[in-house]
Amino acid sequence: MAVTFIGVRHHSPACARLVRDTIERLRPAYVLVEGPADFGDRLPELLLGHEPPVAIFSYYRDEERVHASWSPFCDYSPEWVALTAGRDAGAETLFIDLPAWHPAFAERTNRYSDAERRYAEATERLCREFAVDNTDVLWDHLFEIGDGDVAERLGAYFALVRGESEAGPDDAAREAYMAEWVRAAEADADGRPVVVLTGGFHKPALEALAANGAAPEWPEVPLPPDGASGGSFLVPYSFRRLDAFTGYQAGMPSPEYYQRLWEGGPDHAAAGLTETVVARLRARKQVVSTADLIAARTLTEGLTRLRGHRAPARTDLLDGLVAALVTGDLDQRLPWTSRGALAPGAHPAVAEMVAALSGDRVGRLHPDTPAPPLVHDAAAELERLGLDRAGVHTLKLATERGLERSRALHRLRVLGIPGFERESGPQSGADPMLEERWQVARDDAGGPRLPALIEAGAYGPTLRDAAAARLEERAAGAGAGVRALAGVLFDAALCGCAGQSDRIAASISERIARACDIGALGAALEVVLGLWRHDRVLGTARSPLFGAVVQECVTRVLWLAEGIRGGPAATDLDRLRAVAAVRDALLHASGPLGLDRDAALGVARRVAADDAAPPDLRGAAFGLARVLGDTGDPARAVRGAAVPAALGDWLAGLFALARQEVLDPGTAVLAVLDELVCDLDEGDFLIALPALRQAFEFFPPRERETIAQGLLERRGLRGSARALLRAPGDPLAVAEARALEERVGRALAAAGLTPGEPA
Repeated sequence: MAVTFIGVRHHSPACARLVRDTIERLRPAYVLVEGPADFGDRLPELLLGHEPPVAIFSYYRDEERVHASWSPFCDYSPEWVALTAGRDAGAETLFIDLPAWHPAFAERTNRYSDAERRYAEATERLCREFAVDNTDVLWDHLFEIGDGDVAERLGAYFALVRGESEAGPDDAAREAYMAEWVRAAEADADGRPVVVLTGGFHKPALEALAANGAAPEWPEVPLPPDGASGGSFLVPYSFRRLDAFTGYQAGMPSPEYYQRLWEGGPDHAAAGLTETVVARLRARKQVVSTADLIAARTLTEGLTRLRGHRAPARTDLLDGLVAALVTGDLDQRLPWTSRGALAPGAHPAVAEMVAALSGDRVGRLHPDTPAPPLVHDAAAELERLGLDRAGVHTLKLATERGLERSRALHRLRVLGIPGFERESGPQSGADPMLEERWQVARDDAGGPRLPALIEAGAYGPTLRDAAAARLEERAAGAGAGVRALAGVLFDAALCGCAGQSDRIAASISERIARACDIGALGAALEVVLGLWRHDRVLGTARSPLFGAVVQECVTRVLWLAEGIRGGPAATDLDRLRAVAAVRDALLHASGPLGLDRDAALGVARRVAADDAAPPDLRGAAFGLARVLGDTGDPARAVRGAAVPAALGDWLAGLFALARQEVLDPGTAVLAVLDELVCDLDEGDFLIALPALRQAFEFFPPRERETIAQGLLERRGLRGSARALLRAPGDPLAVAEARALEERVGRALAAAGLTPGEPA
């Protein structure tokens, strides 16, 4: 058989060297590489002369599924080496795997994440046998640093791990498809060599499938189903995105280490990165002496010999650096003893070591690389609107150009394009602010903006289309979440996506009757009501659809409020905001929308009188009733809520709905509150104090000053109300100190001691 199969671990320098040497020796007719077959006719684009790391970004969208994935390559990726070495050897290079949109990749965002959990049992046994911590250390020990025939050991390794694992239907589909390419290439090569490069897990299966099947025609490249869209583009990638310590699940951790290992061998990598770590620590004002540097090198060499390595492995280097540079105790395991992202709270020196071995390399695409239309549209829009200049941009939303500039920036924000940050602007449809302030960051070559724009190109060819598609995706992902949908609705208004605004509002309307979270409904009502009332700027004012959503939200919130019983004795701010949103709707939209104020007043009265309802909700219902015209005695109602544990929460509800009840001298609420608080004993006051403080936070500073002035006048005192608000210390701390003193006094009295007397 003229087919040579090479099973590799993705992003392994040892495997990359084996691939390069095999192709140079065999000079094959075909080099078949595990990669997306639908990118096969664009392989010349991949070989234009980019600076790795780069990746093939693939996307897919239909009515049920949105999927994005990456196929990354760096200098030492075996797949990249196979493509370049195959081209240099005159071979025809082909990608032979299923496209990234295929259901076989539905659970993956990275083509080369071979999910080692499938053969964890075999690798764990090998780790125990060789007394190493994990598969990364095992791999270095056997292949990157080990001696002997790498090809033979790779074959034995992958035969072992595949022999003890079953391929699922996804892998079986991929392997059957790749085997068709192998048989067709072998037939077409007419006796000349064929080299097949795949992940090592697939190699044993492919050898069997290729040997037992008939020689077919070249397989067809699957196309997305009707109604779906998809495509692929090259994007710059980065070592940070490749690193297992930042969550990447395929290949090798510490890409900068393996880059240097590929370029100059293990001694070169260890020496260079030791100096890099020391330089990083010194740049962060960590004291690292020349003696420390010598000690790190000495300890690394000692660990290398002790572990039987011919040259320093990655963990020899890291362990040597820790032993020399970290003098205190470590609170957590060293990150390279396991796989996964670096845990929060890692020792600063350890974090710098991980960062140094990760590296900060970012790939660059060749200038002739095709880009999706969105990249060009975004650049043209930014230039046309004068937003291509870094710095602060102040936009006047009341002008046509200012609104157009705002919408362009919001579309970039919704798409997640870095470098565009809104510092101020309207936060809801009811916000009267008609000016926005944006900070546009400079985007140097190799910065994060180009990759983000290329990836966002999956959503559409223009900023408007792409933002609209992204908003639709967010709306679909919100499920039954009315609050999340309200946020999407406001973003749609800011982006000027009227069609999406209507569809999202319709989605909210469909979910209202099933919604049980009164806080989420209140958030939705707040957003929709604001857009319906005010937003002539954003184009949503007096929308009939928005008006219908307001009606439905008001009815549902009142219905839910009347059914709430008990619960923790604490203020629920989301619940209070929901009742406040109902108040605003009844005050400002009842006429145009036909809202039933009398029915709402009846609900408010019943909830306010219901002792089983939570105190904050009873206070809010009383405040709503007052706003709607109830003429009951507020002083009597306040006295009825005078239980210390509930007083503050009841007042929080009242203040959230009707702050004017306290500020208006004619209601006598302030006088009643003053009397109630003064009548509280020390213990009851301490119980009521936290909730009372929270309740009065509903008043802005000027209104708190008005209340303080009223208290001074009640006592016939003269003085500065503002000064009265400036307590010498934290009131809660003072109260807690007094409570502590009281407890100490009681303990001394119980022991027959008088404070201040000698024991």
